[in-house]
Amino acid sequence: MIWAISASIVISLISLVGIFTFLFKDRLLDRILFGLVGFSAGGLIGAAFLHILPEALEQAQEDIHYAFIYTLLGFIVFFFLEKYFYWRHCHNGICEIHTFTYLNLIGDAIHNFIDGLVIGVSFTRSIRFGLITTVVIILHEIPQEIGDFGVLVFGGLSRLKALSYNFIFALTCIAGAFLGFVLATEIRYFYSLLLSLAAGGFIYIAGCDLIPELHKQPNLRQASLSMFSFLCGIGFILLAKFFHSH
Repeated sequence: MIWAISASIVISLISLVGIFTFLFKDRLLDRILFGLVGFSAGGLIGAAFLHILPEALEQAQEDIHYAFIYTLLGFIVFFFLEKYFYWRHCHNGICEIHTFTYLNLIGDAIHNFIDGLVIGVSFTRSIRFGLITTVVIILHEIPQEIGDFGVLVFGGLSRLKALSYNFIFALTCIAGAFLGFVLATEIRYFYSLLLSLAAGGFIYIAGCDLIPELHKQPNLRQASLSMFSFLCGIGFILLAKFFHSH
């Protein structure tokens, strides 16, 4: 249990990686924000289709069709959540903070909770297997948290608020690790459900919120940069999956 909780704390602390942006001047940060948004969009799409959905299907086993139903449900839930946040926080069509910032935080909380479940379950097998799993999660978590931080700042939060909120919502990893360790033998269906919901949410955030923002580039150079960063996000997920399978 101590190993699992300690590993989940390390994963949660990775959410503070955005602290390095305080070394950048505002003008420089503004220039790279579109790149971070593109990277995050690619990472979300890549994670949904290359990592989360395959894992959900594997866990579902004979009930594969339920994984797709829950993925669709996740998409719908995030659609309604965005509508709620828009009605609640936007006035006359003007939002001080874009609604996708809230969705990103919710999606990140679910994702970190799932990471915690994986860590908790892996440490029930052996400490060595748990440590290997933790390293793999760290490899994909660092670039994702950088992208998430960029999305929050791009959405209207200050750097300090973005850093704080990112960390607070990342703490769900600890709860996930605890439950994963305690309920390792009974968690398969619950785990598959969460994975599918997260995949649907990630697809919604990337496809309906972040990618449309990338279409608003003022010139070809920035548009090309955002497209490249989007592909890099997908590529990193592919790379992490390759190392995980080996």
